[in-house]
Amino acid sequence: MTFDITRRSAAHLLAGATLSPLLAAPARAARVLDLRAGGGFQPVSVAVTNFSGDEAARIVTSVIVNNFKRSVFLRPIEPGAVPESAGSEATPNLDLFRTLNAQYVVTGRSQRSPDGRLKTEFRLFDVSTGEQAAGQQYVTDSANMRRVAHLVSDAVFTRITGEKGFFDTRVVFVDESGPKEHRRKRLAIMDQDGANVRYLTRGEELVVTPRFSPSSQDVTYMSFGSADPKVLLLNIESGQREVVGNFPGMTFSPRFSPDGQKIVMSLSQGAATNLYAMDVRSRTTTRLTDTNAIDTSPSYSPSGGEIVFESDRGGSQQIYVMGGGGGSARRISFGQGHYSTPVWSPKGDYIAFTKQSSGSFGIGVMKPDGSGERILTEGFHNEGPTWAPNGLFLMFFRDPGGGGGAKIFMVDIFGRSEFPVPTPSYASDPSWGPLQE
Repeated sequence: MTFDITRRSAAHLLAGATLSPLLAAPARAARVLDLRAGGGFQPVSVAVTNFSGDEAARIVTSVIVNNFKRSVFLRPIEPGAVPESAGSEATPNLDLFRTLNAQYVVTGRSQRSPDGRLKTEFRLFDVSTGEQAAGQQYVTDSANMRRVAHLVSDAVFTRITGEKGFFDTRVVFVDESGPKEHRRKRLAIMDQDGANVRYLTRGEELVVTPRFSPSSQDVTYMSFGSADPKVLLLNIESGQREVVGNFPGMTFSPRFSPDGQKIVMSLSQGAATNLYAMDVRSRTTTRLTDTNAIDTSPSYSPSGGEIVFESDRGGSQQIYVMGGGGGSARRISFGQGHYSTPVWSPKGDYIAFTKQSSGSFGIGVMKPDGSGERILTEGFHNEGPTWAPNGLFLMFFRDPGGGGGAKIFMVDIFGRSEFPVPTPSYASDPSWGPLQE
């Protein structure tokens, strides 16, 4: 396939994609990995050859290998382990790769043309069948080589696992710099691997709880200045920023509905905090809960038909689920400790949460009915889980205390591997965005 990519200058995005076959589809479909397998799960070994071409080829190859290292479900065999006799990108010596115990082989080429555009192509071979399982070609401005590598990684991940990729995504977060007593907090955005950091605010006002729209490149967040706290809406592509509302009481954790047309939030009035939904277009606000408790951290189900939130209405912080339009709520968390920051998976199969028990903060998941609870990682002050758009990974932040600050980490939903996400300075409140278009 050929993927023609151009750059949107306002938001530095890739767009204008058109697809056409690079090579005929293989006669036999590639195998699909069962990601739900139990203790016998083994990641699929994928040999990544050095892409041929110029310096861009080296960068593209490196990004692909690093993506697979963090993918949990794929295990890369790096180019250094592949002999030069492995063959060209079009006709690799699959018998040689069998001796390396490779199940798949990725080959490719990436090179700048005289007009400055970058042409990249890749091929994925199934070693067991000897057939090509996938192949695409991308044409873009050379500045977009890292994103091309993410697109290749997603195509390979999807072909092997049968699941959507997650590499061509971005994460909005709060960048924290300066001494602990006077932290400067700016809204920032980065690729999911920590590259291409860009600052979205200047740090003149305190920003907290950024949340990506699941259906667009919009972000909602809270800003605290000299006046009442504001909920803002920011379009990443255009840079357009608008105030959704000014509130006399403290508001927390604004979050989009699945279609991006509503923002659900909590509003404090006296000792009570209740949940409200606001229509993005009309700014009409609907009250969803009416208690004397503290209801906060709401998150819609993928269908928008239900909302999960935390509340102390039963005497301690626990997780509740109610209809998308409000009404009665049912408690779903019953383990030892306090539960907070629930977030519904984009697949709908799990709810992620933070659990505090015996001085430890765990990041965990449970099914929407409260069953199947499991803790993925524990430590001092883990908080704020956010889902990858494919529902297979979570990011969160961890603050070890002392004179340091928070950093962002990633873990898969089975708790097999945990990775730090590099950021320029301290970082908190990550929110994972959708696959880019």
